[in-house]
Amino acid sequence: MVLIVKRFISTVSALLLALSLCPAANAEAVPAVSAQSAVVIHAGGETLYEKNADAKLLIASTTKIMTAIVVIENCALDDSVEILPQWCGIEGSSMYLEPGQSYTVRELLTGLLLVSGNDAATALACHTAGSEERFVLMMNKKAAALGMRSSRFSNPHGLNAADHFSTARDMVRLMAYCMDNEAFAAISGMKNRAVGAQTLINHNRLLWRCPGCIGGKTGFTEAAGRCLVSCCERDGTRYICVTLNAPDDWNDHERLYDWAFSRYSDRLVTEGVSFEIPVVSGRHESVRVIPAPLTLFLPTDAELTLEAELPYFVFAPIEAGEEAGTASIFLDGEKIAETKLLFERSVTPAARVGKLSADAMERTENE
Repeated sequence: MVLIVKRFISTVSALLLALSLCPAANAEAVPAVSAQSAVVIHAGGETLYEKNADAKLLIASTTKIMTAIVVIENCALDDSVEILPQWCGIEGSSMYLEPGQSYTVRELLTGLLLVSGNDAATALACHTAGSEERFVLMMNKKAAALGMRSSRFSNPHGLNAADHFSTARDMVRLMAYCMDNEAFAAISGMKNRAVGAQTLINHNRLLWRCPGCIGGKTGFTEAAGRCLVSCCERDGTRYICVTLNAPDDWNDHERLYDWAFSRYSDRLVTEGVSFEIPVVSGRHESVRVIPAPLTLFLPTDAELTLEAELPYFVFAPIEAGEEAGTASIFLDGEKIAETKLLFERSVTPAARVGKLSADAMERTENE
């Protein structure tokens, strides 16, 4: 990306400066994916890629993303949970809970998100709401609050049910929300963790094989196929990807992330930009002006123009951080953002400096 900075004093152009910010090489073509449904979004909400993103499909154990956030927002993580017999032996993937054992909510969440324990999901649901049925009501209430209009949950674990479904678009919205939760992000991003006598290994292989992967959740049933929700961050840019019914899901996510990072990024577009303005009646003859930091999500090969509106000169006193002017950012001639220009340091009036010195000398003599 190339940033062209034009300094304006009133309306007259006084300076033209080009700053190279490492333009990207040729961007990769959009990859083919195996998924029946897929979507990739930037953490800020922009959709970069979609394929049948609104198809209502089974989501298997990616359901546990919703289970986890409902538990986290309604329970203390250090609460102790004594395991009841009816919570054990749930079909499918398991944390292998046994009646009479005690775990903290945090430990059960670890079993839920790392090894996809259906028993952990049941235990957490009943601990949180008193029953699975009441917990499901909480799940659907949360889905509605998040705008997941094409989703319906009927259990906390994701085992197949006719009235249990979602879409890639809804699930990516859910994951974006969850990754802003510190507890969820920390647990889902663990590669492994000891819980009691067990060492739980995260089923999400992307944590090992995809650079920058910081969290996610796997899911599989024969009816749903392979489902995967993940989050990846590189150089300060974060994306979230969902694939549903994807036979080659690991490679789908890696290819989509590589493509996305090659095409777009978050850029601190004001980095290295500064101006000097003459100061009248000040202790210093000039003062540096810098833009307030501004990060934009842009194509990696975008060419921007920054136009700064500043006065001819300023009078002391000046306070550090005080607004000096305005910087406007243009892309292809269209203004896309604006930020303040701020004085980098304070400047004291020269007359005041002299008077203070004289007063100090007089006090010294009197003492």
